[in-house]
Amino acid sequence: MHEGLVSLERLFPVLLRIAGRKCVVVGGGEVALRKIRSLLQYAASLVVVSPHAISGILQLHNEGAIEYRQKRYDPADLDGAFLVIAATSQCEVNSAVARDCERLGIPVNVVDDPDNCSFFVPAVLRRGSLSISVSTDGKSPMFSRRMRDELEKRYPPEYGDFVDLLGEIRTWILRELKDPQKKAETLGQLVDKQVMDLLQQGQFDQAKEYVRNVYIRCRS
Repeated sequence: MHEGLVSLERLFPVLLRIAGRKCVVVGGGEVALRKIRSLLQYAASLVVVSPHAISGILQLHNEGAIEYRQKRYDPADLDGAFLVIAATSQCEVNSAVARDCERLGIPVNVVDDPDNCSFFVPAVLRRGSLSISVSTDGKSPMFSRRMRDELEKRYPPEYGDFVDLLGEIRTWILRELKDPQKKAETLGQLVDKQVMDLLQQGQFDQAKEYVRNVYIRCRS
């Protein structure tokens, strides 16, 4: 094994832009509905395939939020798909979806069947643009959710506003500062130990004032 490679079974964490991309959910029950609602939060273009669907899925279809195909799954449903979630109560259907996705090179998550998954959906804490994800590589989703709940207490909503301010200042620094060393030093000052200590102490206004002063000084 090459030095630095820990395990071939480790999963590579990524954040995906799925807005406007075709995502397919195979299944029409409560589990499928939870996955659908999660994907809709990120503006995915949703296609749902199932012979039967619960009222929540039908309502989303009637509202135009998703496309519901009332039919049995077949591989043609995957045409143009960016990612797929198999969430039926039939193992043979879920396995067929997984095989087809592997053949077509489409990432697939099969609910409660980690061996057939090429990706897992982590437990996520969102604070505006700040996302904190917890995953156990599919070994214990419940533990991931419990860890997410613990992080929720530690990182209140004010972190989202702070990240927005950082983003605004960082954009200006990258655009206006020409000296590479000064640029790197200024970006480091925006998140130095004093800033992190203020945030951990819940002093969000003081942390914002600190980074604004960094911004003012770098312009002078």
